[in-house]
Amino acid sequence: MDFLMPIKLNFGDMLDEERFFKLCQINELVDFERDSQGNVIVLPLSGSFHGNISARLTAELCCWNMEAQLGEGFGSSTGFTLPNKAVRSPDASWLIMDKWNRLTEYEKERFAPVCPDFVAEIRRKSDDLKYLVDKMQEYIENGAQLGWMIDRFDKKAYIYRADGSVEIVGINVVLSGEDVLPGFSLDVGKLIK
Repeated sequence: MDFLMPIKLNFGDMLDEERFFKLCQINELVDFERDSQGNVIVLPLSGSFHGNISARLTAELCCWNMEAQLGEGFGSSTGFTLPNKAVRSPDASWLIMDKWNRLTEYEKERFAPVCPDFVAEIRRKSDDLKYLVDKMQEYIENGAQLGWMIDRFDKKAYIYRADGSVEIVGINVVLSGEDVLPGFSLDVGKLIK
């Protein structure tokens, strides 16, 4: 049976920051996010193909960052508390060093209260496209400077920029990190092969 993810659960005001964090920690086989209204979003574990693509994207981002030394890169299991109070976990993300250094050690061990400067999402077969488009827009509205949403099923890549513009390109493209990730590029066609 095919159904689109994610599934939203309404806990009302029962899950404050601490309880939500604990829920995520004790249910390590399930990925959770939280929207700005406090609804808990249940995401499936990634299939092997999606996990491989996500890992390769994160590896490329982190290899670039090892050379550039401009910030910190993060994988798909990292949660961030956005300014609108949503807790999101992009497939790959990057934060400028100044923002990372301003976080306390306690905040770094939790869902850091900051929006990454760069985010990337890769559509899974079960993902609702509208959900991902809305999620990308939410990142931009909360401070992301650049975002990529790769849709391997519709063979498109969406480029979200801080000015609110969205560019849609074909899947066989080399994406540029622009001014946000200077010198970084990603060959999407090779990534999803």
